[in-house]
Amino acid sequence: MFVKPLPTTHVLYLHGFRSSPQSTKARQVAAVMAAKFPHITWWCPQLPPSPQAAAALIAQGTAHWPAQSMAVIGSSLGGFYATWLATQRACKAVLLNPAIHPARDLAKYIGDQTAWHDPAERFYFAPEFVDELRTLEVGPLPYPERAWALIAKGDEVLDWREMTARYPDSTQVVIEGGDHAISNFETYLPLVLAFLDLQAAP
Repeated sequence: MFVKPLPTTHVLYLHGFRSSPQSTKARQVAAVMAAKFPHITWWCPQLPPSPQAAAALIAQGTAHWPAQSMAVIGSSLGGFYATWLATQRACKAVLLNPAIHPARDLAKYIGDQTAWHDPAERFYFAPEFVDELRTLEVGPLPYPERAWALIAKGDEVLDWREMTARYPDSTQVVIEGGDHAISNFETYLPLVLAFLDLQAAP
């Protein structure tokens, strides 16, 4: 039975590999949520390096969220996790340069890694994490119209052609040029908010 999504009441932001809630995009969305939509539940967790542990954290943290009015925003590896969650919950998803084949792409990063926003913070990306990523791979989104993707052709990390091909039936905004971080993300933030259908405080 198809149930039309309701205006968004809960928003989850998932950062990328080696990233954190301190990423520029995460902080930009957080600032808008705090200023304009303080009544809406906002959660941007620090994801553990283990994909299995990250998925468990995401599932537990959103278990009581209403699927019809929740949304997830995912950047890079967070976009991969967001796709997995959208398949599980049939919720709205915003995908920002989403990772499509992280098990393939991150295999070369096995070993000690530094956090992007705090080089003093280190973590170990274990070989078994690649297999954990494979277990989170899902097929086509059950409701592709509930996904919105922002993809930069100039992404220096991921292939934009793989990204656009992964979500053929979802709305896509493809940036000519740009970069993996989507450095001009604030330009597109109004489109993200419009897709989420956020309602002003009563």
